[in-house]
Amino acid sequence: MEGQTNQRLGRYISHEVGGEVVRAYVPPPLPPDPAVRLDGLQLLLEQANQSLGRLDGLASVLPDLGLFLYTYVRKEAVLSSQIEGTQSSLSDLLMFESDEVPGVPIHDVQEVSNYVAALNYGLARLQGGFPLSLRLMREIHGVLLSEGRGSTKEPGEFRRSQNWIGGTRPGNAAFVPPPPDLVMECMGALEKFLHEDRRDIPPLVRAGLIHVQFETIHPFLDGNGRLGRLLITFLLCACGALRSPLLYLSLFFKSNRQTYYDLLMQVREKGDWEAWLEFFLTGVRETAEQAVGAARRILDLLDADRRKIEALGRPAASALRVFQHAQTNPILSIQTTSEKVGTSFPTVTAAVGHMQKLGILREVTGKRWRRLFVYDAYLNILNEGTEPLR
Repeated sequence: MEGQTNQRLGRYISHEVGGEVVRAYVPPPLPPDPAVRLDGLQLLLEQANQSLGRLDGLASVLPDLGLFLYTYVRKEAVLSSQIEGTQSSLSDLLMFESDEVPGVPIHDVQEVSNYVAALNYGLARLQGGFPLSLRLMREIHGVLLSEGRGSTKEPGEFRRSQNWIGGTRPGNAAFVPPPPDLVMECMGALEKFLHEDRRDIPPLVRAGLIHVQFETIHPFLDGNGRLGRLLITFLLCACGALRSPLLYLSLFFKSNRQTYYDLLMQVREKGDWEAWLEFFLTGVRETAEQAVGAARRILDLLDADRRKIEALGRPAASALRVFQHAQTNPILSIQTTSEKVGTSFPTVTAAVGHMQKLGILREVTGKRWRRLFVYDAYLNILNEGTEPLR
């Protein structure tokens, strides 16, 4: 059995980088050999699939799926970028998008905004019938690193130099991915597995395998972690396991980041795919249930607040327009709202005043001019888990 397990392990290649010899790891192609033992994971796999099904069912019952996706995608962008070290919050991103001033360096918010654009671009390509492929990965990467930090790191191109994870150089790194001359060979094998019709490997298991393989190859100079997390959602949409892009694992990975890194290394050093998949499937189950819960709470909140506004009588019509705007701009100014909604400044001012009295909006700047108002209860649900890593 020991000999069999070793077939799951890759090989090390020694080569010179910057005047020192480093050992770069080259993973074996997928699927693992011997095959992943799913017998001990069957119950967890069933639970994860059921939770995913409940989440996917939201697509048919949400009155405004677009609204939920709009906000949920932005939460994922913040979380995924935080794992890479940005200090941007969801509030910062929403203020940036609505032309208000965020409270962190602009390059942090730009990085998060790029993530939203990359996610939307990839989904549009998939929905247009383009296959999930190396070409699409490069295109998405080009969008991800199009502006700001990382834009000098060959956006949309597989790397032509050695990268590393942890440490200050390849010689003292925690992990060194394949040498640059083997990146295309490794990614070609990954694409082959991506397109194989392997009905013996459930979609969630395939997604878990591909995520690790991508992270191990680390084919780009920058942005690998963010694109690797995006791939999970793209894979599940491409194979039909999800009709809408509603599953994002960044909060689970962020909350359990040391376990996440340890299990990736355990696959590389011991071939222990089963331990990784147990963690991954647990993440899918928990994340899907959290998303379902959050969606239901948002629906209940919007319904309750809409009823409060409708009870205003004559002012209700203009207040409802501002309320609709607040759902995609939970941090807003009167000036910007007036421009976006197409309603006069005094009318918006009056509507915001009514919503303040109802406890829906709260003024947060204490200024007389360019005041900002927050849809507190709504933003609080979205903000859960998005506190920046310190």
